[in-house]
Amino acid sequence: MKGRYLFTSESVGNGHPDKMCDQISDAVLDAVLKDDSKGRVACETFCSMGLVIVGGEITTTTYVDVHKLVRQVLLDIGYNHPKYGFDANTCSILNAINKQSPDIAQGVDVGGAGDQGIMFGYACDETPELMPLAIMLAHHLVERVEEVRKKGILKYLGPDCKSQVTIEYEDDKPLRVDAVVLACQHTEEILDKSGKRITEKARKEIIETVAHPMVGKMIDVKTKFYINETGKFVLGGPQCDTGVTGRKIIVDTYGGVVPHGGGAFSGKDPTKVDRSAAYMARYICKNIVSAGLAKKCLLQLGYAIGHPQPVSVMADTFGTGKISEQRLVELIRKHFDLSPRGIIQTLDLLKPIYQKTACYGHFGRPGFSWERTDKAEALKKEAQSYDHSHIKESKKVKVYA
Repeated sequence: MKGRYLFTSESVGNGHPDKMCDQISDAVLDAVLKDDSKGRVACETFCSMGLVIVGGEITTTTYVDVHKLVRQVLLDIGYNHPKYGFDANTCSILNAINKQSPDIAQGVDVGGAGDQGIMFGYACDETPELMPLAIMLAHHLVERVEEVRKKGILKYLGPDCKSQVTIEYEDDKPLRVDAVVLACQHTEEILDKSGKRITEKARKEIIETVAHPMVGKMIDVKTKFYINETGKFVLGGPQCDTGVTGRKIIVDTYGGVVPHGGGAFSGKDPTKVDRSAAYMARYICKNIVSAGLAKKCLLQLGYAIGHPQPVSVMADTFGTGKISEQRLVELIRKHFDLSPRGIIQTLDLLKPIYQKTACYGHFGRPGFSWERTDKAEALKKEAQSYDHSHIKESKKVKVYA
């Protein structure tokens, strides 16, 4: 986009009710894959005041102690005392899990996709992670809130929190942070005499301890800070906001910079292309940008349930590509196996790795196979080879006046 403009992305902390549910669903998935790599999991979690419901469709040869698992996830998050409005030790847990439909299984067992759908991947050269800057900073802020809380640096912080970052751009280049929004759950000890607002001292502590270490290089005198703008945030977590698995899909992906196919990730085993094909699309885009074939790249994959290959592959480099999108799609189909089985094998997805993905974004973080750039060199060489052969052929063409 030309000229100056503002763009905003948000993130949520690991104590946010929706993210609690994502972590529980992915913990169930990990528990199954740990002992049964062929297990089929579609796990959904719902939480409300004093209650967690775990449901969905799971077919496996192993046993998962759902009640014990849920309590451990909640304790690890930090819901370990009634003062936070939700206590892992006393909450009610309902297990409502059933088996996967055999009608779906017969299409998946032979290598077909677990559902129809469209999946998007993206990469850009704004950050070292090849991710949009706004979503990366938003993630870093809530990660920092968790660190500050668990280390006791700010002892009054609770598990629930949200962040938002607005970046000012000029001609697609990030210039500065225009605004930082933080909503941090806290105990009553930092309220002022009115009991309706946190003290100015606490507000400054949150800015200095959380915001500045994460976004300080891009802050200037005009940067605006919005800290607990309702005044206070004592009631947090499921006590005041229900949570559901898969409700933070834009937080999980690219912060709204590009489209999202609609399918959530958490709680789904990799035969569900909602998850695995989105990971593959990110892997492909990251390798394309890393190879220098484009400054940014969007990829859409479309699948039909039970069918082993995508029904469509579309690439868009937003005018930054070194080769045509048509040629790029040819390279993608040649160098990447886009079948569900091929994706699972390429990215090694039948391992208990998923609970780690459930907070702070599925993309732009080290340690995940879809963040590798091991195909970049091969893509670069073939693109260069194509350019040279194309130039040779064009020189053979005679032009008649």
